[in-house]
Amino acid sequence: MSFATTSSTEKSWFGHPRGLTVLFLTEMWEMFSFFGMRAILVYYMTKHLDMNQEHASLVYGAYAAFVYFTPVFGGMVADRWLGKARAVVIGGATMALGHFMMTWEALFYPALCMIALGNGLFLPSLASQIEGLYREGDTRTKSAYNIYYVGINLGAFLAPFVCGTLGEVYGWHWGFAAAGLGMLLSLVIYLAGRRYLPPDPQRGVAAQAARPPLDGAARNRFALLIGIAAIVVIFRGAYEQVGNTIALWADTGIDRQVGPWTIPMTWFISIDSLVVFAFTPLLVARWARLARRGIETSLLGRMAFGAAVVAASYVALGLIAGWHEAHGTRASWLWLAGWFVVFATGELYILPSGLALFGRMAPDGFRATSIATWFFAGFFGNLLAGGLGTLWSQFAHGWFFVMIGGVSALSAVLLYILSLCTGHVEKHVTVDAQVVPSR
Repeated sequence: MSFATTSSTEKSWFGHPRGLTVLFLTEMWEMFSFFGMRAILVYYMTKHLDMNQEHASLVYGAYAAFVYFTPVFGGMVADRWLGKARAVVIGGATMALGHFMMTWEALFYPALCMIALGNGLFLPSLASQIEGLYREGDTRTKSAYNIYYVGINLGAFLAPFVCGTLGEVYGWHWGFAAAGLGMLLSLVIYLAGRRYLPPDPQRGVAAQAARPPLDGAARNRFALLIGIAAIVVIFRGAYEQVGNTIALWADTGIDRQVGPWTIPMTWFISIDSLVVFAFTPLLVARWARLARRGIETSLLGRMAFGAAVVAASYVALGLIAGWHEAHGTRASWLWLAGWFVVFATGELYILPSGLALFGRMAPDGFRATSIATWFFAGFFGNLLAGGLGTLWSQFAHGWFFVMIGGVSALSAVLLYILSLCTGHVEKHVTVDAQVVPSR
């Protein structure tokens, strides 16, 4: 049964159900804690724990990878045993504990494990509740994922200013503590708004009987999703350099002086989220106008375009870094700010579109598992990003960024080829996914 209501009070956020506002705010503060910790992690390791750059990049990549690995099992646990509500609460509490553990140096590695484990339950269980807010065939689900993605980036925008500034100015442990408080606030919002969210379905033997079988069509959907995820792995190898080598270049290769004041390194990450706020309404409005004219834009096509934009941004950054490196100077902070604008524009085309694709193509009864498959691409992608990051000290920085641009370009080509080969399949499956009853 679909959870949507018929009351006039149903709409409260861009014409969407109240539950989307609850999920939006819950995810916003969870992302505040996640990106707040991530913004200072590589600096904490290199400046406070005295790790060398190669080791810090590997640790960063391994942590970020397992943040996307644990949702695969967390989504299965939520679908089959715990239910989404319990999974969100247990996962959120575990993550909050991990963030507070980061304030003790001796608990550094256990804390990273706690955050990754809690994230495994929290992440797929929250995002997979979006579809249950809408009736069968409701076209608002397309824009719902973009609005939800704004929530992710609102938290990511605030995090560097709060956690990053506290970490750089007052001590890294204060930044980690602020991230923990953000996670607690996320839990409070979720529990307070629980009544507006889809009820958890029955589980156990009865649930297995009620769940539609995973037939050939459903298996074909999963096969296509796995193929897309494999390509996204390549893209994330480039995308996830933001908190790794891009952060290192902001420290060593950028002139951050504005008069007598030095711009904090972590503030640049907020530009990414600022672009999301500014451009998401424009893109959603454009796609809505095209839909009213009967022009349906392919989600895979959008993803390919986004990866190409990210590739171009890295190549341009490589040229800038190479020129300044050859002349023994630091690049202006305006170049890095401009790079984030182009980079985030490409991100808007690929990441929300991918999340929407995996949510809408999910067979009935396997939505959290499908969302987890999308996040699983982040596991291998971050391992790739960590491995690529170890080359930072071995390459000229200009050539390193050009190489990363080539990685993103490869994913763009593969996504475009897949969109040409499966365009009719994507359209057919997407329409089918809209009329499958929500759990």
